[in-house]
Amino acid sequence: MDGWVISRQAPAPVTEPWGLRVDVGLPGHVARHIIPDADPATLTRLSTALTAPGTWLKICAPADAVAPWLAPGWAVQKPEYLMTIALAPEPAQAPPGYTLAVTTRAGVTVARLLTAAGEVAARGQLAVTRATAVVDQVETAAGHRRRGLGTVVMRTLTATAASLGARTGVLVATADGHALYSTLGWTLHSPMTAAVLLAP
Repeated sequence: MDGWVISRQAPAPVTEPWGLRVDVGLPGHVARHIIPDADPATLTRLSTALTAPGTWLKICAPADAVAPWLAPGWAVQKPEYLMTIALAPEPAQAPPGYTLAVTTRAGVTVARLLTAAGEVAARGQLAVTRATAVVDQVETAAGHRRRGLGTVVMRTLTATAASLGARTGVLVATADGHALYSTLGWTLHSPMTAAVLLAP
């Protein structure tokens, strides 16, 4: 969680009886609660007590173990996957027609693949905390998909993390991301369910 808050420039996480809370403070993302154990009583109590629209729950469990215990008003999102990898220096080169740019600022390393016109074709970022690196916000622009750009970005990020002393990479993937990252050696640690409290 520490790497995620650095990556997003969010406040430090606060320990709660159910896990962690991050007061993100953005429209549509007021706070984020990380719940490592999908205990039904905890889910019902917490989802009933929280009343601010834009509050998110991130739960280490599949949706069918979460949804029945949430209070009305919570919208379960598409499945996510918590994945990990043992980091190794495997640098990658930009394919023809693209330039790889890597920058680090305020503890966040960003890898971007740029077109000849300077447009961002693919990007991703990471933050390292001690021996762990959190990979975040990896995306490829629609017109540049299926060209291996995501692989280049991921290998660049993991190689950078390894060079900074991190030993384990962590990320939360979408279904599409899960397929890509699995081919790169990432393994599933836990299914994840995200739910957001909607405005009445």
